[in-house]
Amino acid sequence: MTPPPPGTPRRAPAGAAVLRADVTEAIRAAVFEELAAVGFARMSIEGIARRAGVGKTAVYRRWKSKLSLVLDLLTAFAAQGLPAPATGSLCGDVRALLEVAAHALRHPVASQVIPDLLVEAARHPEIAETIRSTLLDSQQGVAAQIVREAVARGELPEGTDPDRALDLIVGPLYWRLVVVRDTDLPAGYLDDLAAAAVAALTS
Repeated sequence: MTPPPPGTPRRAPAGAAVLRADVTEAIRAAVFEELAAVGFARMSIEGIARRAGVGKTAVYRRWKSKLSLVLDLLTAFAAQGLPAPATGSLCGDVRALLEVAAHALRHPVASQVIPDLLVEAARHPEIAETIRSTLLDSQQGVAAQIVREAVARGELPEGTDPDRALDLIVGPLYWRLVVVRDTDLPAGYLDDLAAAAVAALTS
């Protein structure tokens, strides 16, 4: 049998499933819509497929369950990277980080998915590790950069713990928006929270 000329595109093996990119993106968009509408607990593969205008098989070819689908989306989101503030001051950086975090945590997807995934993580170590790598590690990197630059400017002492800084900055906001689920932040709340975090870090 004569081999094809160099550069000839290879055909997929007979019977192989070709995953169309436009279908994959339609399913991902449908997941966000479904999460915002019904939440993670009531979300179903059937509902996702219906919103995406595809059959259930198209979803299952790509993800084995709704949980693996959502974890994949979280991983893709985290891969985009959380922007590190660069305002030139510790207070400005902390306030900017709080603004980004508040926007993300008030998103209907985040407010529905994060609490449910934390419940699942308590039962499944592999889920806990995925959540850690997607949600926590990226924020730790941003906190480390804020601390590093503040130390270089003389605003924080050498040896300031970035993990403690992250707890002080984002912890109260997470408690209010995700645990208490009070998304109606009063005017000046983020400014007060930034000032309190800076005071705690510099005391």
